[in-house]
Amino acid sequence: MAQMLDMIRQSAVPATLMRTAAKGALALPESEMLEILVYLAAHPVFGEQAQLTLAGWEESSLVAICADTQTPASVLEYFISPENHRTAVLRALLSNEAVPEERIAEAARSAAVGMARDFLEHPRIRASVPVLRALAENPNLGHAIHQALQQRLEALGVHPNESAFELEDFAAQSGTVPYEVQHAAEIIAEEGKPFQLVMEHPDEEDLLAALAPLAGVEVQGSAANVARLAEVKAPEHKERISVLQKIARMSVGDRVQLAMKGTRDERFILIRDGSKVVSLAVLESPKVTETEVEAYASMKNVQESVLRTIASKRRFLKQYVVIRALVNNPRTPLDVSLPLMNHLLMTDLRHLTMNKNVGEMLRKIALKQYRDKLESRKT
Repeated sequence: MAQMLDMIRQSAVPATLMRTAAKGALALPESEMLEILVYLAAHPVFGEQAQLTLAGWEESSLVAICADTQTPASVLEYFISPENHRTAVLRALLSNEAVPEERIAEAARSAAVGMARDFLEHPRIRASVPVLRALAENPNLGHAIHQALQQRLEALGVHPNESAFELEDFAAQSGTVPYEVQHAAEIIAEEGKPFQLVMEHPDEEDLLAALAPLAGVEVQGSAANVARLAEVKAPEHKERISVLQKIARMSVGDRVQLAMKGTRDERFILIRDGSKVVSLAVLESPKVTETEVEAYASMKNVQESVLRTIASKRRFLKQYVVIRALVNNPRTPLDVSLPLMNHLLMTDLRHLTMNKNVGEMLRKIALKQYRDKLESRKT
């Protein structure tokens, strides 16, 4: 199977076989077939079919596979995600010691109400203070579940006046170091510096200068462009500028907290924050979605460190669209783009050879790889 999955990853199999795999029809053991399907679920062409196949997989079989500690981590991660929740499968996952407690806590923060109840009723979770606290941060839960959580935490000796959300305490309980604690020195060092956004075009600076004079954003632009953009674009940007003004008045520490717990619109602004510790906090947020990461990977007005971090996280690179976006982004460093280019499909590799936005060296290497793959198919 490893060989088959590697061939699929390298786009070294015909489209007909990829289509067969997306339907779950390869003659392979179930656990191996599932690993291939989970990989294909993020594929731009066969992803939808793979997701449908996974959604229709027999539940009793999934329960056995998700309870097995030898099951590949990618399969366990796929089925513990809130969007793929099945009650019986979730219970098997929660009992599986191969599923890390911090991954369970991450899923608990965004679980739907029905899934949250399953968390709260499971023996492993009822004994885990870090996961219970993560569940208590979930905005989807009603008053009744919050009350049950408080009662359970009190039964474990954790009282409301002991601040159930103390970051240092969570780190000690779970064995992980929260982003705010890990980067405390950087946050302190950045405090007091004015809020700035990473810009791509001069017109963008003019627009912000015209629309957000009270926001405290340090931008400059020509008077003519300021007047023109204020007149033409002000109405459609009013709501976004309001969010920008709120963010601009915050300290670095507050912006880090907002990056972790804020809304989608707030994250789209904070990913462009001139403070590295703030922009990278967005990528650590349990709320950040696959669609958002794809957009970040395409952005030319983010710091290089943002693109490097996206490329370094396996959970982001499981999405083919993210790999493609990073390679085609002219702001992505060459040492990041080159290894990712090996995962491109033939069609995308050919398009890269004609992408004038990326560097000439990257285009030349893409052309060589494209020709090599063509030759290997002929032989």
